[in-house]
Amino acid sequence: MRSPDRPPRLKARSPIPLALRLWGLLATLALAGCQPNVLDPQGQVGRGDATILIDSVAIMLAIVVPTGIVALAFAWWFRASNTRAIHLPEFEYSGQIEMITWSIPLLTIMLLGGVTWIGSHELDPAQPLAAKAAPLEVQVVSLDWKWLFFYPAQRVASVNRLVIPAGVPVHFALTSASVMNAFFIPDLGSMIYTMNRMKTDLNLVADNPGEFLGESAMFSGDGFAGMHFNVDAVPPDQFKAWVDETRNSGGKTLDSVAYKALAKQSIDVAPFVFSDIEPDLFQKILTQALPPGPGPESAAYPDSWLAWCGGK
Repeated sequence: MRSPDRPPRLKARSPIPLALRLWGLLATLALAGCQPNVLDPQGQVGRGDATILIDSVAIMLAIVVPTGIVALAFAWWFRASNTRAIHLPEFEYSGQIEMITWSIPLLTIMLLGGVTWIGSHELDPAQPLAAKAAPLEVQVVSLDWKWLFFYPAQRVASVNRLVIPAGVPVHFALTSASVMNAFFIPDLGSMIYTMNRMKTDLNLVADNPGEFLGESAMFSGDGFAGMHFNVDAVPPDQFKAWVDETRNSGGKTLDSVAYKALAKQSIDVAPFVFSDIEPDLFQKILTQALPPGPGPESAAYPDSWLAWCGGK
């Protein structure tokens, strides 16, 4: 029998919680090995976005790191066994400490706000990019659940595939034929929203040829997970060859009738092209001279923001 004066023996801790924590850490490290698109920019805008992100983290670490070190130092110095630590139980207020504890965060916020303010204005999505070459005009329509790209000067269109010439700025005019969505090419830079009956502008450039991922960055219903597209940045001569090949492929013409069929909901649509487009079709979609897509069913999502964004 155990003596009543003897403290109870602590039970051995189960190794399961520790194993779960280690497994979570390993999973996090594995995810860290994924391609860092945003931190591996391939264009002027992407580099600017990455600079703002890195500078912001560095500025915030100026508070986080010292605060963590000071917290550990205080815990160690004022431990119960340290007889040299001076305790002031009657201490109530110090103006000097108050000034330090408020001035450092205030200066940090001012610096962080300044960096963000200047960088955001320099990277205004609607601001044309400085370049020798004239920008390529691309009109973008987000549908349920696919992306439609018009090349008005070339009179071709593509679905779920964006082909652009490397080194040439691209001016995107974007709208939605259904619910609000978000257009994002992480390697190239800024994300921007698409909304029905509204047109947003975005300017991007790919410095070098490459293949990039484009995606929807806003939940838009059942087919959201498959609503991504391929971005192929190719040399200008290859872009011209792609346009000529598309024009001469004998494919369908994207007119009002073909668009109404395309606007129907579909999931995981393979990329394909149209060899010609009806003039001013994008404008008809923008002004809803052509009816918008159905969007997610309102009955399935009562009082949801999806129905509101779709104008229902």
